[in-house]
Amino acid sequence: MLMAHPAVLEELLRRYEEIRTKHAEGGDGASRRSLEDVSYTLCVSTGTRDVAAAITAAREQLRRSAVGARETPVTA
Repeated sequence: MLMAHPAVLEELLRRYEEIRTKHAEGGDGASRRSLEDVSYTLCVSTGTRDVAAAITAAREQLRRSAVGARETPVTA
Protein backbone atom coordinates (compact mmCIF):
# COMPACT_ATOMS: atom_id res chain seq x y z
CA MET A 1 0.00 0.00 0.00
CA LEU A 2 1.23 3.46 -0.89
CA MET A 3 1.10 5.99 1.93
CA ALA A 4 1.75 9.67 2.18
CA HIS A 5 5.29 11.00 2.36
CA PRO A 6 6.79 10.72 5.87
CA ALA A 7 6.93 14.51 6.23
CA VAL A 8 3.20 14.71 5.51
CA LEU A 9 2.46 11.97 8.04
CA GLU A 10 4.59 13.72 10.67
CA GLU A 11 2.73 16.98 10.11
CA LEU A 12 -0.68 15.27 10.26
CA LEU A 13 0.22 13.50 13.51
CA ARG A 14 1.53 16.76 14.98
CA ARG A 15 -1.63 18.64 13.99
CA TYR A 16 -3.88 15.85 15.27
CA GLU A 17 -2.23 15.88 18.71
CA GLU A 18 -2.27 19.67 18.89
CA ILE A 19 -5.94 19.99 17.91
CA ARG A 20 -6.99 17.03 20.07
CA THR A 21 -5.32 18.61 23.10
CA LYS A 22 -6.93 22.01 22.47
CA HIS A 23 -10.33 20.41 21.91
CA ALA A 24 -10.03 18.39 25.14
CA GLU A 25 -9.26 21.61 27.03
CA GLY A 26 -12.64 23.05 26.14
CA GLY A 27 -12.92 23.12 22.42
CA ASP A 28 -15.83 24.46 20.47
CA GLY A 29 -17.48 23.53 17.20
CA ALA A 30 -14.57 24.88 15.20
CA SER A 31 -12.04 22.73 17.04
CA ARG A 32 -14.32 19.70 16.68
CA ARG A 33 -14.50 20.27 12.91
CA SER A 34 -10.72 20.73 12.73
CA LEU A 35 -10.25 17.48 14.63
CA GLU A 36 -12.66 15.71 12.29
CA ASP A 37 -10.83 17.13 9.26
CA VAL A 38 -7.36 16.09 10.36
CA SER A 39 -8.68 12.69 11.46
CA TYR A 40 -10.25 12.16 8.05
CA THR A 41 -7.04 13.23 6.29
CA LEU A 42 -5.01 10.83 8.43
CA CYS A 43 -7.38 8.01 7.50
CA VAL A 44 -7.21 8.81 3.79
CA SER A 45 -3.42 9.19 3.93
CA THR A 46 -3.00 5.79 5.56
CA GLY A 47 -5.80 3.86 3.87
CA THR A 48 -7.63 3.21 7.13
CA ARG A 49 -11.16 3.83 8.33
CA ASP A 50 -10.74 5.03 11.90
CA VAL A 51 -8.36 7.46 13.50
CA ALA A 52 -6.81 4.97 15.95
CA ALA A 53 -5.83 2.70 13.06
CA ALA A 54 -4.62 5.71 11.08
CA ILE A 55 -2.36 6.86 13.90
CA THR A 56 -0.94 3.36 14.31
CA ALA A 57 -0.35 3.04 10.56
CA ALA A 58 1.26 6.48 10.30
CA ARG A 59 3.60 5.80 13.23
CA GLU A 60 4.55 2.42 11.77
CA GLN A 61 5.25 3.98 8.38
CA LEU A 62 7.41 6.64 10.02
CA ARG A 63 9.27 3.97 12.00
CA ARG A 64 9.95 1.95 8.84
CA SER A 65 11.00 5.09 7.00
CA ALA A 66 13.47 5.99 9.75
CA VAL A 67 14.90 2.46 9.80
CA GLY A 68 15.23 2.46 6.01
CA ALA A 69 17.00 5.81 6.07
CA ARG A 70 19.54 4.51 8.58
CA GLU A 71 20.15 1.37 6.51
CA THR A 72 20.59 3.14 3.16
CA PRO A 73 24.27 3.55 2.34
CA VAL A 74 25.47 7.02 1.40
CA THR A 75 27.22 7.14 -1.95
CA ALA A 76 29.38 9.93 -3.25
